[in-house]
Amino acid sequence: MAGCLFMLPVPISDSPAKESLPALTIETAKRLDYFLAENAKSARAFLKKIGHPKPIAELSIVEIGHRPDPAQVKSWLAPLAAGHDIGIVSEAGCPGIADPGAQVAQKAQEMNYQVRPLVGPCSMILALMASGMDGQNFRFCGYLPIKEPERSKTIKDLDKRSTFGSGETQIFIETPYRNNQMLKDLLASCSPQTRVLIGMDITGPEEFIKTKTVEQWKKENPELPKLPSIFGILGPQKRTGRSR
Repeated sequence: MAGCLFMLPVPISDSPAKESLPALTIETAKRLDYFLAENAKSARAFLKKIGHPKPIAELSIVEIGHRPDPAQVKSWLAPLAAGHDIGIVSEAGCPGIADPGAQVAQKAQEMNYQVRPLVGPCSMILALMASGMDGQNFRFCGYLPIKEPERSKTIKDLDKRSTFGSGETQIFIETPYRNNQMLKDLLASCSPQTRVLIGMDITGPEEFIKTKTVEQWKKENPELPKLPSIFGILGPQKRTGRSR
């Protein structure tokens, strides 16, 4: 009988694993011997933290990196054919969502193996839940361009899309050391009434999730710490009248 590929979430903050991972996810991780990890060091730390019963050195932990090599995916899945279950772990959050894992899951699907997602924290979903923004219609944009003028143009396009286009909440992430620059760029490029979400250290001890308009954030002018963050924007919705 073939093994199962588990999409195995890990914590997104330094809080104890049991505060953001359900018991089934933790127990599944503790019974697995084979892992595909974005970063092997992070995976070993996670498994040690949850109290994996076997010595970490005896586990098979293959580092697949942030951009897995498509040519190696089939060989990484070989334990499944021998009946062994495999867990995919990213450095934080849910594998395959803004993190490596989708390519491996795709190959497993093509080879007719079972792929099972387990429950765990996803920063963009948690931030959206608390934001007060539209959770029915949203778009995750990943990282925005770093260099100008592409960065400002992208932000303006997203602001316009969230207002006049589909009306989608636009969600994106940033490297912690660029948090303040991201906020500065959002406030400079978005319209005054656009709502801006800042979510930081979600599920952690310094969790901060606030939504304010551009005008309000400019008055507050906060200094953001260098913590993992999620940003979002939603412009004022332009409603058109309907004839009856």
